[in-house]
Amino acid sequence: MLSQIDLNKVADWQDYESRLSGLEIRMGELQRTCRELGIPIMIVFEGFEASGKGTMISRMIRPLDPRGFKVYTMEKEYEDDRMHPYLWRYSIKTPEKGRIHIFDRSWYQGMESGELSAEQIRQFEKQFTDDGMVLIKFFLAISKKEQKKRLQALSGKKSTKWRVKKKDWQKNEEYDACVSEYEKMLIETDSDHAPWVIVEAMEKKYAIYKILTTVVKRMEEAVARRQKPRNLSDEKDKTVSVTESEELLNGVLGGVDLSLDLEPEEYKKKRKDLQKRLAKLHNKMYLERVPVVLAFEGWDAGGKGGAIKRITQCMDPRGYEVVPIASPNDIEKAHHYLWRFWTKFPKDGHMAIFDRTWYGRVLVERIEGFATEDEWRRAYQEINHMEQHLAESGAIVLKFWMHIDKDEQERRFRQRQQTPEKQWKITEEDWRNRAKWEEYEKAVDEMIVRTSTEYAPWHIIEANSKLYARIRVLEIVVEALEKVL
Repeated sequence: MLSQIDLNKVADWQDYESRLSGLEIRMGELQRTCRELGIPIMIVFEGFEASGKGTMISRMIRPLDPRGFKVYTMEKEYEDDRMHPYLWRYSIKTPEKGRIHIFDRSWYQGMESGELSAEQIRQFEKQFTDDGMVLIKFFLAISKKEQKKRLQALSGKKSTKWRVKKKDWQKNEEYDACVSEYEKMLIETDSDHAPWVIVEAMEKKYAIYKILTTVVKRMEEAVARRQKPRNLSDEKDKTVSVTESEELLNGVLGGVDLSLDLEPEEYKKKRKDLQKRLAKLHNKMYLERVPVVLAFEGWDAGGKGGAIKRITQCMDPRGYEVVPIASPNDIEKAHHYLWRFWTKFPKDGHMAIFDRTWYGRVLVERIEGFATEDEWRRAYQEINHMEQHLAESGAIVLKFWMHIDKDEQERRFRQRQQTPEKQWKITEEDWRNRAKWEEYEKAVDEMIVRTSTEYAPWHIIEANSKLYARIRVLEIVVEALEKVL
């Protein structure tokens, strides 16, 4: 890629200013249209040191309404960044629908440092573009001679010499090696959904014209796709459909022994021992900076709250957070569905306990038609990739399905209705969901088969007996922490 481009291109058109003015007007119009249509846009700037990334960003945003975009300078790594998985710092900064976020340096720094692979980057970008985001990636290229000239110019001014670091000079001396590394990066991460645009940045006028032309073209394409009349006959049904693999429905849940029970005295003895061990492990987890993610799903009245309470009773509240997940609010709906979970993942040494999780995409949203079939089907892989990144970043990820049978659920529902202090726990929606038990059971079976992995396993908890279920969850958490710590 880089070795084949002509870096000496210049904007020598006589009508340059008129062309540029037309692009700027059109870009402002498209920003308003994208906002109205709810199209999110991410623009990434990478390139050689001193290639003009900051200058190009400043010039590019000139025709834009400043209320509709945000620029992130990502080269510096902060302490909070270091205490989270690498992609956390970028995931929480992705734009909501209708906004433009611009990155001066990006997740490609992770590939340079060896913290991310090309495959991880492709997966990361695809989840956003599949969801309708426009991702525009610019790589600014200049020659070795021009780079040296610009570094000297920056170093020669009191106001800008701080911008030139020792590593910048070193990269100029190793220019040919940098070209090889950059070329490898560009080839391995170029894709149909997120192609690279190499900008010949020797002359600023030519560079900004190419950048504006590209942005306008990509925005126009996105608007055209969104405004294209829908062909209802081609659309997939938004309701749940039969999975293509019937053997998945042969009953993961059907083989669970729900008769398992525990005597109260044995329960008390085991709980005391396990909570004592967990308290020590929580302290050690903090000292060794190991993050933990516990994800709880299950039938309504399946005992999620009771199990979570027994975990937290013995731990320092400063070292964990319980995250209850309800229906997404307007801000959350405006982002990619995983965004709200990225914002809650724990930093190193802390624990996040999710009461309901990102699996709502393949359960509630699937059954109730809030997600299209295409959306919930691709969610299995998106979730696996996210959890794999958490695990590879050092997190312990444990997932629990609290399983009860239909009769036990009805008994608990009626008990809640008859107990004044528990009536708030039961709603009409709970009874309505119960009518779709068989559909949910099939969805849970498929969810477990497709997303139970070595790095983030599902644990099906036999929860007809609350005492047995609480001890079983404690045992799994303690054993997992002891294995790692």
